[in-house]
Amino acid sequence: MTIAVAAITKHGISIARKIKEMMPEVDIYAPAKHADNDAIEVNYFAEQTTQKIAKLFKSYDALVCIFSLGATIRIIAPLLADKKSDPAVIVIDDKANFVISTLSGHIGGANELTQKIASFFPNSQAVITTAADVNKTISVDLLGKEFGWVIENYENVTKVSAFMVNEEPIAVYQETGEKNRWLTQTVPKNVTVVKSLNEVKSPTFKGALIISDRVINDRAVLEKSVIYRPKSLVLGIGLHWDTSKDMIEYGVMTTLKNKELSLKSIRNISSISNKIGIKTLRDFSDQQQIPLEFFDKDQLSLIKVPNPSPTVEKYEGTASVSEASAILSSKGEIVVPKEKFTPNLTIAVARVKFE
Repeated sequence: MTIAVAAITKHGISIARKIKEMMPEVDIYAPAKHADNDAIEVNYFAEQTTQKIAKLFKSYDALVCIFSLGATIRIIAPLLADKKSDPAVIVIDDKANFVISTLSGHIGGANELTQKIASFFPNSQAVITTAADVNKTISVDLLGKEFGWVIENYENVTKVSAFMVNEEPIAVYQETGEKNRWLTQTVPKNVTVVKSLNEVKSPTFKGALIISDRVINDRAVLEKSVIYRPKSLVLGIGLHWDTSKDMIEYGVMTTLKNKELSLKSIRNISSISNKIGIKTLRDFSDQQQIPLEFFDKDQLSLIKVPNPSPTVEKYEGTASVSEASAILSSKGEIVVPKEKFTPNLTIAVARVKFE
């Protein structure tokens, strides 16, 4: 996260310098009229503060304003777009009595940053007003963010968040992902962990949180749920040097569609190390923003697979590439056995084993 701290008074600059002492990565900005020779670097500017803040708002992930809340709101109001793209904004008064999470508290990380900065000053109080934090309940828009989960249907977040903070009955169905990293915590009294999607459809539940890598087509479930896509699948790919990017894309998309698995849950692609230099595979990886992982033939040959191939062993030195690499990368099990796309592409899918 890139962070700019803007101060317009000498007291404010002192506060900004204290923040930089604790967080060296931040950049400090202040009007040129306050320039001095302090060892801690400050970026002094000659333009109007309003203009400078507007530039910082557009170029940083987080903006800390050490001046009044009202002034901050007036400056940033014309710049606001939406909660998914606006930076985190925090306001601190001139004595650092209050550190106020002002904008993008959840998705932008302002709430977390507010608490961190407030801890730097003995008499500071973090001010956070988002309902999920105040009521100490599940933050629907943040669930799984630390694990890389992706929300598929963001249009339902506001509705289900309201159900959550108003303590309406909510179902949680989790098929895969980091269960032991959050469900071991005490869930709110209005939340029930269910064992099937059919239970989600019960009129007892106003809303639901679903963590799955499977495509969900049941309208009764979709209308009331927020769908999270954990990074739970590995694509194992076997290919030739002349396999085209279009063929790779066709094979991957066809496999996922036929097996009703979500592309958003692909954690990485795996293959044999002698394919590292294949440009079309790297182009597909870059296009989909899916990392690549490679294993040598000796590693792959040790993996027991459902569909070993004497032909693959003859040419690659291992009886399997797609299935073996997917198993080795995921440390889990095959959920889609090797599918062959003539003449030079094979694809398998494994589900990640989560600790």
